[in-house]
Amino acid sequence: MKDKLVKGVAWLGAAKIVVNILALCSTVVLARLLTPADFGLVAIVMALLAIVESVTDLSLASALIHHQNPTEDHFHTAWSLNLTRGLLIAAVFACAAPYVADYYHDSRLTEIMWVIGASIFVTGFNNPKLVVLTRDLIFWQQFVMTVSQKLAGFVVGVTLAFIFKSYWAIVGGTVASQLVGVIVTYMVVPYRPRFSYRYTREIWSFSVWLTLGKMINTINWKFDHLMIGSYLGTKALGFYTVGDNLAAMPTREAIQPLESTLFPGFKHLVHDKLRLRNAYVSAQGVITALALPLGVGFAVISHPLVLLLMGEKWLPIVSIIQVLSCIFVLQTIASQVHPLAMALGKTKMLFYRDAVSICIRIPIIVGGMIVGGLMGLIYARAVTGILALGINMFLVRNLIDLNVTSQVTSNIRSILSAIMMGVSIFFIQSWWGAEENSFELGKLLVLLVSVGFIVYISSHLGFWLLMKKPSGPEVEMILLSKKFVEKIKAFFSKK
Repeated sequence: MKDKLVKGVAWLGAAKIVVNILALCSTVVLARLLTPADFGLVAIVMALLAIVESVTDLSLASALIHHQNPTEDHFHTAWSLNLTRGLLIAAVFACAAPYVADYYHDSRLTEIMWVIGASIFVTGFNNPKLVVLTRDLIFWQQFVMTVSQKLAGFVVGVTLAFIFKSYWAIVGGTVASQLVGVIVTYMVVPYRPRFSYRYTREIWSFSVWLTLGKMINTINWKFDHLMIGSYLGTKALGFYTVGDNLAAMPTREAIQPLESTLFPGFKHLVHDKLRLRNAYVSAQGVITALALPLGVGFAVISHPLVLLLMGEKWLPIVSIIQVLSCIFVLQTIASQVHPLAMALGKTKMLFYRDAVSICIRIPIIVGGMIVGGLMGLIYARAVTGILALGINMFLVRNLIDLNVTSQVTSNIRSILSAIMMGVSIFFIQSWWGAEENSFELGKLLVLLVSVGFIVYISSHLGFWLLMKKPSGPEVEMILLSKKFVEKIKAFFSKK
């Protein structure tokens, strides 16, 4: 099973590398051609969409993965439920569009909501049989699907941006990505759907708590977008949305390939609690070791990077990136609690967590914005992010009897190495001074990334040797490197 997981991580990792490169290129090009207000306008609709989707979400894929032996009728039921959901969302968006436009005093929102709503109806035709491959720890289909979707969105979005230089470029890219995703699902796994609601109750019995949890979680995370758009305006929301997305890219997006394999992987170990706990600790160590340098490094180089790629008009997002990127990377220490709880069938626990989180987060976020505007909201998110980390770590303790101290100390080498890397990069930037010339900014970024990589790797290995080579991410990486070298040698020996 471990080999399958490694292959799965490789496929998903390759997909994320391509997707993140396309996403970064798309953001840079669109940021150059469009205004922050354009991003903010579309962000209002996408926040509403996320909330409506979460309210109607049935967590069908998770339910099918959890099922021991799903039949064709299970897949037909999942397809029928998803299509019905898409029709419902389209109808809600069509009816609500004029009222949303009136609330935000912008008539352009009406047409945007109509187009996005129609595209969501089309996504209701998605092929539910993709989960068959995921159940068997086969993930190449995710590579094909995610890359094709992002590539379509990139091409259409950038093309429309050059032609029209309006918010329709963002909308067009989103719609193209969704449509291509539906087509690819049927190319990857053959399936002939038919209407059936036979196993609705059975599927719902597993997914109900996931659905309720996702609904609360989405409202929790999208409430601030709607609040900013209403009280601070679309320009501020544009800064917030782009900064938030960029801050998440190096950490949450980069580690998602690993986390995507954990639910089916943990599911195979639920009957052996010791192996499950060891697997969790191992996965947590690898994810943290990868996420910390990416998140911290991105935070400390954000100023020259934004100035070089996006221009001076986007410099207000630097502070947003610096705060949120560090919070995102800290949260990865216990982000694996979600697949762990699903594998153990403790979905109700996730719902309770999300219910507590929204009660804590929204008052703090609202208070932060009232007191300090946009940056007050950002600092409030930092506070709530740390509280959420604590809650997740206590949940892990309850699920697999792994105390909070052990969760922290098992990652201490990664934490210390990331701090040393961040300090090194900070001092180099201070010594280098301010630069506005593109060539000089490019040289500075190359230097910072190179130094950061060397300092982090050398520090990690140094701490590992000082601690007498304990088990952890270093051992996993050495084993993977040896396997990779052996495969390369075997490949050339056949030649």
